[in-house]
Amino acid sequence: MAWFFKLEWRTYALGIVLLMFVAALELVPPRIIGRIVDEINRESLETDLLWMLLGGLAAVGIGNYVARFFWRYFIFGASIRLGRMLRSQLYRHFTDLDQRFYKKSRVGDLMAHATNDVQAVSTTAGAGILTLVDSITMGTFVIITMVTTISWKLTVVALLPLPIMVALTTRYGKLLHNRFGVAQAAFSELNDKVQESVSGVRVLKSAGEVGRDVDSFEKLSDEVMAKNVRVAKIDALYDPTIFGIVGLSYILSIGYGAYLIEQGELTIGQIVSFTAYLSLLTWPMLAFGWLFNIVERGRASYDRIERMLAVKPEIQDDPMAATKLAHSEIEADIHAFRYDETPVLQDVSFRIERGRTLGIVGRTGSGKTTIVRLLTREYDVHDGTIKIGGINIRQVKKSLLLDKVAVVPQDHFLFSDSIANNIAFGKPEAKLDEIMEAAKIAEVHDDIMRLPEGYATLVGERGVTLSGGQKQRISIARALMIEADVLILDDALSAVDAKTEEAIIEHFRAGNPDQSRLIVAHRLSAVEHADEILVLEDGRIIQRGRHQDLIREPGWYKDTYDRQQLEAIVEGGGHHEA
Repeated sequence: MAWFFKLEWRTYALGIVLLMFVAALELVPPRIIGRIVDEINRESLETDLLWMLLGGLAAVGIGNYVARFFWRYFIFGASIRLGRMLRSQLYRHFTDLDQRFYKKSRVGDLMAHATNDVQAVSTTAGAGILTLVDSITMGTFVIITMVTTISWKLTVVALLPLPIMVALTTRYGKLLHNRFGVAQAAFSELNDKVQESVSGVRVLKSAGEVGRDVDSFEKLSDEVMAKNVRVAKIDALYDPTIFGIVGLSYILSIGYGAYLIEQGELTIGQIVSFTAYLSLLTWPMLAFGWLFNIVERGRASYDRIERMLAVKPEIQDDPMAATKLAHSEIEADIHAFRYDETPVLQDVSFRIERGRTLGIVGRTGSGKTTIVRLLTREYDVHDGTIKIGGINIRQVKKSLLLDKVAVVPQDHFLFSDSIANNIAFGKPEAKLDEIMEAAKIAEVHDDIMRLPEGYATLVGERGVTLSGGQKQRISIARALMIEADVLILDDALSAVDAKTEEAIIEHFRAGNPDQSRLIVAHRLSAVEHADEILVLEDGRIIQRGRHQDLIREPGWYKDTYDRQQLEAIVEGGGHHEA
C-alpha cells in the first residue's frame, strides 16, 4: 500500500507527529505522581507545590484531549478515503470487465470484495498505522524514560519476557493470515447464496423449495461460522499472551525493585513511577499484538483485492481506435465463432443498410443472441469481421460503438427506481413529455397510467412488481430514448400479445427513417416486415430472404409460420399474412 501512503504522506505525517506528542505527554503524569509520593514520604509537600503539580496534570489532560482528536481525524480520515478509493477502483474495474468474466464469477463474491475486504484493508490503514506508530513511539519513550530517570537495571529485568511475546505474536500472525483468507472466501460464498436466494425467492416459493433452501443456507452459514471461529481462536490468544507477559514483567519489577529499595538504590516514589511507566508499556505491548492481527487481516484481504484487480478484460480498445463513427451500413462476415471448443456460428454473413431492418429467427440455441453479442462487442470476432460504416468494430472505441447502438436484451433488467427514471436511464436529462412519447411508441403508456402513481411508480428490484410484458415494453422505451443509429431487439417482443406487437412494429416503421434495426425473434410475426430475414440452425444460415418469399419456400420458416398461424387461430387471435 506504499502508493497510498505516498499520496497521503502529509496527512499521515501530521497524525504521527501528534501521536508522538501524545506519547510524550503520557510520560509526564507518572513523573508527577512519583514526585508527590516522595514529597509526602519526606513530609515536605507544600500547598503551592501541590497545586502546581496538579495544574501540570490538568494541562497534560487538556493537551492530550486536543492532540488525540486531531490524530484520529488525520489517520482515520485517511483510512476512510482509502476505503472509498478501493471501492471506486473495484467498481470501475467491475464495469470494465466483459461477459466472460461475469459468466464464471459470483455476484456475492464480488460484493464481498467491495465490502468486507475493503473494510479490512481500510482498518489496516487506520488502526494498523495507529498501533504501529503508537507501539513503537510509546514503547521507545517509556523505555528511555525508565532507563534514564529511574534504573537501567530494573528496566532490563522488566523487559526480559518481551522476546517471548514477539515470538508468539509472530506465530499467531502467520496462522491468522491463512485462516482469515479462508474465512473471507467462505463469507463470499455465503454472500452469493443470500443474493441468489433473495433474487429467486419467487421461484423458490412457487416450487415449494423454501425449506430446502433454508437448510442449504444454514449449512453454509455453519461452515462460515466454523471458519470464523478458527480465526477467533487465534484472536483470543493475543490478549492473554500479552497480559501474561505484562504480568510477568510486573512480578520481576516489583521483586527486583524491592531489592533495589533495600539496597538504597531507589526510593518508594521511583518504584511507584516505574510501575506507572510499566502500566503505560502495557498498551504498546497490546498494540504490538493487535498490529499483527490487523496487518494479517489486511494482507489477506488486500491479496484478494489485488487478484481481482489483476483480472484483465478480454475486450479492450485498440490504442489507435477510431474516435468518430459515421452512421452507415453494417456488414458482417463471420467465418467462425466459438465460446469454447464447439463452434457457435459458422459462415454467417449479412448486411443492414441505413434505415433498413434485418430479422433473425431460428430454433433456441441456433446462435441468434450470439450475433447480438458480437455486434455490441460483448465478445470479439477473431475469425471474420463486423464493420460499421466500413470500419471494423474492433478498431472503434467500445464506448463510441455503444453510443451508436441501443439494445433491448432478453433479460429485461429494471432498476429499483421510478418508471420514469428507468425509461430515461440512457438520457437522464429527458423531460417527462419525451419519456411519455417513448412509452407510447412502446405501447406501455396506458399500462403506466393505470398504476397508482403513474410514471412516478417505484418498481421493485429488477422490476419484480411488473409483468413480463410491461418490463419488455419499458425496456423498449428505454432503448428508444437513446435515439441510437442502430436498434437491436433481442427477442424483446416475446411477452406481448400479437396486437401489441403489431402496434409496436408499426411505430418502428413510422419512426426514424435513418435508424437501422435488427430484430431477433421466435415469433415470426415480429420480423415479417423486415427487409431481409435470416433463418439460423446450428449456427449456420439455412434460409434467407423476405417474408413473402420464405413462406412459399419449403423449409423451417414455412413450417414454423404455418404452425404459429394455426396456434393463433386456435387461441382466437388470428393473424393475417402480410
